[in-house]
Amino acid sequence: MNVKKVRKAIIPAAGLGTRFLPATKALPKEMIPIVDKPAIQYIVEEALAAGIEEILIVIGRDKAAIEDHFDKSYELEKDLEERGKTGLLQAVSKISDMADIHYIRQKSPLGLGHAVNKGRVFAEGEPVAVLLPDEIMDCRTPCIRQMIDVYEEYACTVLGVLRVPESEVENYGIVKGEELEKGLYRVIDMVEKPKREEAPSDLAIIGRYVITPEIFEALSEIRPGAGGELQLTDALRLLHAKQGMLARTVEGSRYDSGSKAGFLQATVELALKREDVGPEFRAYLRRMAEEGRI
Repeated sequence: MNVKKVRKAIIPAAGLGTRFLPATKALPKEMIPIVDKPAIQYIVEEALAAGIEEILIVIGRDKAAIEDHFDKSYELEKDLEERGKTGLLQAVSKISDMADIHYIRQKSPLGLGHAVNKGRVFAEGEPVAVLLPDEIMDCRTPCIRQMIDVYEEYACTVLGVLRVPESEVENYGIVKGEELEKGLYRVIDMVEKPKREEAPSDLAIIGRYVITPEIFEALSEIRPGAGGELQLTDALRLLHAKQGMLARTVEGSRYDSGSKAGFLQATVELALKREDVGPEFRAYLRRMAEEGRI
């Protein structure tokens, strides 16, 4: 079977970030740093580590900081070079050389489905990976790579899923599936944010997808749902009816950096894994625990 390689990724980053006001009044939420890297850089690095070659970031108004971050900064690099800051110079220059990144503006916040549909021309009839920037994934094998591996074997849309507590199913799209092998499910249906007693399972769709190019046809067929927004889940249900799809349980840790608690969890856990700050930070947390402050 001749399966097209997954070369392209779409990162929808046009949200207003209201949960992080007042910080996001002038700063895109995707640029809030986790340790010392903006959240969106973790997403771009994940995509590149998975073999993605081209990235489209869907932005909105006042998101120029994202473009600036991945652009070359001649003045800063020159200053670091003159001051002999070799390590920082390498870190900064590496960002602008990361990937072939494109941008398109979503002029109105009309939903995730609308944002993904902005990538129709970019996709050029190829399958695309979609990575939501609020979801920071810490995995031995890059999270989206796990989805791509399934796509390359089965040539169908693949959803990233994780099991969540019963009390949290109302916050997610939930998959009803038939387990084909450990961690891999044939999708039977999807329900967007069901009531706890109506949820068909505890398999929650997280912000990672590998989607066949027919998704754009489905996106053109759906109508606005709650809040007047075009929902990606609605388009996926249409696509599922025509093609079927799979769900893959992600192996690794997930942090919802779009929530304050999730952002703090990501900051703490990713900091602890760092060789440069981890030991000192761990010692600080230990002292806090010993003093009864946590």
